[in-house]
Amino acid sequence: MSRSVAPFPPYSPSPPTAAPRRRTSTTASAILRSVLDHGPVARSTIARLTGLSPASVTDYCARFAELGLIREAPVPRQSNGVGRPHVPLDLDGSRFVVGGVHIAVPYTTVALLDLRGRVVAETRLKHLNHEHTEPGRVLANAADELGALLAGAPGRTPLGVGVATGGWVDRDSGTIVEHALLGWRDVAVRESIGARTGLPVHVDGHARALVNGERLFGRARGSRSVLHLFVGNVVDAAFATHDEVHHGPRSQAGAIAHLPLAGGTERCDCGRTGCLQAELSERTLCRRAREAGVIRGMNPMHVLAAAADGDPVAVRLLVERARMTGRAARLLLDVLNPDTVVVTEVGAVHREDCLAALREEVGPDRAAAVVPTSFPDSVLAVAGGSVALDVLYRDPLGA
Repeated sequence: MSRSVAPFPPYSPSPPTAAPRRRTSTTASAILRSVLDHGPVARSTIARLTGLSPASVTDYCARFAELGLIREAPVPRQSNGVGRPHVPLDLDGSRFVVGGVHIAVPYTTVALLDLRGRVVAETRLKHLNHEHTEPGRVLANAADELGALLAGAPGRTPLGVGVATGGWVDRDSGTIVEHALLGWRDVAVRESIGARTGLPVHVDGHARALVNGERLFGRARGSRSVLHLFVGNVVDAAFATHDEVHHGPRSQAGAIAHLPLAGGTERCDCGRTGCLQAELSERTLCRRAREAGVIRGMNPMHVLAAAADGDPVAVRLLVERARMTGRAARLLLDVLNPDTVVVTEVGAVHREDCLAALREEVGPDRAAAVVPTSFPDSVLAVAGGSVALDVLYRDPLGA
């Protein structure tokens, strides 16, 4: 049942407006990103890093401080004993949060994140049966849970909500066009959650969301190009160059579920054998583990726990899956040639032998470019929140 919480402010939908002047949003973004990346940081350093004039930096920082996005750090840095001390600036992590919602097959993750992408509060809502995955019910429960988390975080002001999931997600319309495993088609997520919360809602695929999370808060900061490979129940990918994630027409880029995987034996619903998603999905891992007597349910973390307890079959299943994930990563590396490949796959994230097997399959020349997700304990919460935080850091004053 939905939790009873204090109502959100009235929902006031408005039609999309023209984007702010590109120069203004780009300048504001560069300055706030500098504070994110280097704070506490002096205004003079921001000017040097961004190539902007000191006067422009001072003006924008004053506006950010007035809005409550940044504040002066408590201890000023002395300036070689000459002139006034440099008072560094840092993000104000005490005031604002964004909501993060990730819709997976077995459960929905609902969280609050601060401006550095750190999880402030998180909960999971299980999908107990088919009735519990009905879109209206899932989205209503997520919105109500966001209200409960905000009620438990007094003094925090929400800036918006980010929603991420697998499948085909159209960012521009805020719609889940198709999520085959959930049986969803043309679900108006932005409209539904916006109506219940009164907050701006942004929607994107979870692989693209995690590329943005990695470039803002993770290991991929500074990389010129990033590939993210997400291997869960849904298997998909996202690619970004110079901070721009490729979406493609109607945001269909990254749909790799039916790419053929060399050595794959799993029969796919499409009628072929060895499709990436059929071979690598957590459903396949758990089914194989059940058949081998390793676990009884459908939770991949139970396979991980069995391996940690020394079960050799569990270890073999995880290492084999990581190795096959490495083949998928190598295929995408050959096509896209990114600087950094981030992999979200349960074995590679939590076990060194799995990560080693994955990198071995990629090959020695590129193995060092492959890293596990920067958010091993909160990857789904960060996926949801990163959708909203990306909007903030691209246009701080507009957002």
